[in-house]
Amino acid sequence: MSVAYAILFYIALAILVIGVARRVIMYAKAPAPLKIPTTPAPTTQTGVVMRLFREVVFFESLFKSTKWTWIFGWMFHIGLFAVLARHSRYFNSLMPAEIVGPLKYAAFAMIIGLVGLLIRRFAVDRVRYISSPSDFAMLFLLILIGVSGAMMTFVSYTDITMVTHFFHTLMWPFDGIGQLPGDILVWVHLLLVASLMIIFPVSKLLHAPGVFFSPSRNQVDNPREQRHISDWAKKLEQN
Repeated sequence: MSVAYAILFYIALAILVIGVARRVIMYAKAPAPLKIPTTPAPTTQTGVVMRLFREVVFFESLFKSTKWTWIFGWMFHIGLFAVLARHSRYFNSLMPAEIVGPLKYAAFAMIIGLVGLLIRRFAVDRVRYISSPSDFAMLFLLILIGVSGAMMTFVSYTDITMVTHFFHTLMWPFDGIGQLPGDILVWVHLLLVASLMIIFPVSKLLHAPGVFFSPSRNQVDNPREQRHISDWAKKLEQN
């Protein structure tokens, strides 16, 4: 079973890295023929950087739009960030124990945020109307990942040493693959995580890297001071 999971994670990681890299390259090459920053927009590059920082860290535009969605969305994302930081201990031992311990409670913020976003999909008519089955599927998948992970910490204890050793051997497989604990909850949790890694490059979760390539966010509002022309338009003018 451990070897099968090792192969699964190698495949999932390859799909995740190649898929996201391909999408990012596609975003970077997409032409932006018009100046379309959402106003009020910054007039300097430094202002654009600060705007993106506020958008990525604090969800500024969502806060201005709807407070309830912002609360649950921010809870989920900050909880996810803390959970991922805590999981870094499976790959290195640099995370101090004093930080790792309290971070386990971030799973509750992540789960509460996801449940709130799921309820919003059902309760708000206009949101339910534009929601596709994949929207609900991704929320259910993330909730199951969060719940199964929290259960391994607070309900059914899992041998973390074995899990850590397993992932260390994935990074250095020349001496063989480590064994996973014989706990069905671990197997379910890791299967869900691998599924998320495989689905990620073709899902709406790509807004994570995509926000940096949004013309309405990453453009300087200087159409009067400087002419904006895309590369393909320059070639047409030269010809």
